[in-house]
Amino acid sequence: MQIAALIMAAGRGTRTGDILPKQYKELEGKTILRWTLRPFLNHPKIASVRVVIHPEDQERYEAAISGLSLGKPITGKDSRQASVLAGLEALAPDAPELVLIHDAARPFVDAGIMDRIIDALQACDGAIAAIPETDSLKYAENGRILRNVPRDGLWRALTPQGFHFQPILKAHRQTAGMNLTDDAAVAEQAGLRVQLVSSTEENFKITHADDFRRAERLLQRSVRQTRSGIGYDVHRFAPGGSVILCGVEIPHDRKLSGHSDADVALHALTDALLGAVARGDIGQHFPPSDPRWKGAPSDVFLRHAGDIVRKMGGEIINLDVTIICEAPRIGPHRLAMQQRIEEILELSSGRASVKATTTETLGFTGRGEGIAAQALAVVSVPA
Repeated sequence: MQIAALIMAAGRGTRTGDILPKQYKELEGKTILRWTLRPFLNHPKIASVRVVIHPEDQERYEAAISGLSLGKPITGKDSRQASVLAGLEALAPDAPELVLIHDAARPFVDAGIMDRIIDALQACDGAIAAIPETDSLKYAENGRILRNVPRDGLWRALTPQGFHFQPILKAHRQTAGMNLTDDAAVAEQAGLRVQLVSSTEENFKITHADDFRRAERLLQRSVRQTRSGIGYDVHRFAPGGSVILCGVEIPHDRKLSGHSDADVALHALTDALLGAVARGDIGQHFPPSDPRWKGAPSDVFLRHAGDIVRKMGGEIINLDVTIICEAPRIGPHRLAMQQRIEEILELSSGRASVKATTTETLGFTGRGEGIAAQALAVVSVPA
């Protein structure tokens, strides 16, 4: 079955408060139009995608769709209804069986909505994405409520709106100049049967500045991924007078033995961060055979791992380290340790957690032979 998508981008759409038409404003480095096109171009059942644009927007359009496989843009008219008719007429010479008509300012449509519309078209003339009304509705004049409006059976009509091609083309030709609200109204005027299918709240139309900010938040979540890494390290005790844990020196009757300052907790944290972004382990970045790192403070290692995350466009969400030992006591130093980790990585307060436990005198830590640490790092990175 041949299915085409017609993306309506001919409007001026300046109610977001910007002179630039909203479909050409950028979200996370891409125009709204490009975000909107992506799910249609990726849908396996949609054979062709055409865009209806304003005659003054040719250069903006070319820049927005650079690198995408699209048919020639279609020049729109003075109204949306007339622009849809122009788009349908442009498709007519190689007419598809079905057509999905969608607003360029709805960038969060998903494949599931399209599938439900396509499936519904097996039994009806048209099918549109919609959401049942759940809020209380009031009828008012001059800001004064006159009566309640029952919401039972009321739906908000969205796009995509899908139709069998020839009937909707005929309907648009018949209703030209009537200024109907959407393509479903055009179809209904022509006596076509139109079915509602469920949409999602995310499939909203960007109209005002608040919508733009909502879209930014949604895209930031959708174009990033949360990843985690685990680190583990062990160092044995040696003669000395203090240990360094999480960058904090703690008096003790021994020290930890290692090539660097043997900060077992920061080593585990470093490995956790490197693991979260798949960048190896601490030994690859700071080989113990390299004399440069003999006696080095371990904050150098942790800061390096943090820099790698940031250079990838990532953000450290939280860090959690557990120190495993019988002695020294960690509790009195926990706050200082957490603050030191946050200072090294330039994190806001509350991103780092330090805990301690014993092994109830079992194993090498229980026998007081050394200290172990395990750590978890959670980061957000571009998808």
